[in-house]
Amino acid sequence: MVTVKDKKENVWSIDNERAKAEKEKERRRRRRKGKTVVNGRKNKMDSVLISAAMLMEVETVLQTQEPVIKPAWNTFASSVSGIWKGVGAVFSPITAEMEAVEIGSRNENLYDCYTLTCVEAIFPPSRKNFELHRKINWVTLNPHGEVPEHGVTLGNKEEPKVKKATSPLKEKSNAGMTNHVLPKFGSFDLTTSDVMEEDVMGNEPGIVFFEDGSYSRGPLDIPVGDIDDSNYYLSPTFKFEQCLVKGSHKRLRIVNTIEFGNGGSDVQIMRVAIYEEEWVSPAHIHDKSLNSDVEFDLTPFSQRKRTRPLELVGPWKVFEVNATPIYGDDNVAVESNSAPYVYLCMETLKKRSLPESSGYFKEEEVLDMQDVTVLWLPGGVTSYVDVSNDGILTIGVGWYSNEGINLVMERDYGINGKLKEVRWKSEVKRRWADPMPL
Repeated sequence: MVTVKDKKENVWSIDNERAKAEKEKERRRRRRKGKTVVNGRKNKMDSVLISAAMLMEVETVLQTQEPVIKPAWNTFASSVSGIWKGVGAVFSPITAEMEAVEIGSRNENLYDCYTLTCVEAIFPPSRKNFELHRKINWVTLNPHGEVPEHGVTLGNKEEPKVKKATSPLKEKSNAGMTNHVLPKFGSFDLTTSDVMEEDVMGNEPGIVFFEDGSYSRGPLDIPVGDIDDSNYYLSPTFKFEQCLVKGSHKRLRIVNTIEFGNGGSDVQIMRVAIYEEEWVSPAHIHDKSLNSDVEFDLTPFSQRKRTRPLELVGPWKVFEVNATPIYGDDNVAVESNSAPYVYLCMETLKKRSLPESSGYFKEEEVLDMQDVTVLWLPGGVTSYVDVSNDGILTIGVGWYSNEGINLVMERDYGINGKLKEVRWKSEVKRRWADPMPL
């Protein structure tokens, strides 16, 4: 018999329960994230880089859960296929500071990259359904690091003895980087540049996709349980790739590399990489004009401002689609090429509140990573990996735009290590005033 797991609770009360637990300051029973961060203070000119989780409460249920037809693989594949131009960067999972993506020929750190991605369908002879072949070419640039906002450094000038945790090269270049102009995309021939990554994406059990091309990709199961002393040195490491699409031609991909040690009890984020890409043409068009800057307006992440927590505070109208895998006694979801999922949608009004703690971190005292969940990244991006008090591991990404729209993708794993649910959300900021009392 096939059953849907973990759908008995009142789903629209989950956010309220989490917020209540946070407000009461109950100590969470959660997996240890096998790392620490450095704690510091920030002045008014500094950007918030990391914070605790923001509280989200449901105020009104506009539409209760209703079933949704699972998107067709062919429809999803047609949305993803094509030539994509993009920019990318890597950030510290501990401090959210920009890290070097590569070491240059002169032994300098390079912090930005341009990418040219080709995604096209292939038909393996042994498979009925076609797969998506992805090839990413890239070039790296920018030895100067992230541009300080408002023309000032991100360090705390009120405390000259406390230095920002960065490289000497980056410190040296911060003084004059405000007017620094980076080479444009068209300055490079990415059709002949180095290959950053090449892989194949099929209709695999761990992928959850949507018709607009959004998707969440990762393992269906994370190994948890008793520690095998003979393999004590082995820590399973997985990549979790989540993609959000804006207006069908622009998308954000974020890749979290996470290590699970001690039988899954230690969760350590190894790497956080983000890429923003624009669709250019169908995949079969390979032309030198792809290197031009025509209709390419993406700015490298080092040149962008970071989203502030205050921008996400307040009421939101949220449309959500969640996909729940079905696990049967015969492990249908594991053995088949396409895992069965149940898709449901709902619409609510929610209110988001500020986190209890946030800051810009410097070399000072050590703080437990328990208090840090959200990385505030440039370009309206938020990334978070958290474990709730009931042991649910959530890997999420948000993409906020100045139009007041926040796109969200979240991936949940149960305490048994199995994929529990994937949620896609479109949040629209409520800007209208409350009606006047009669």
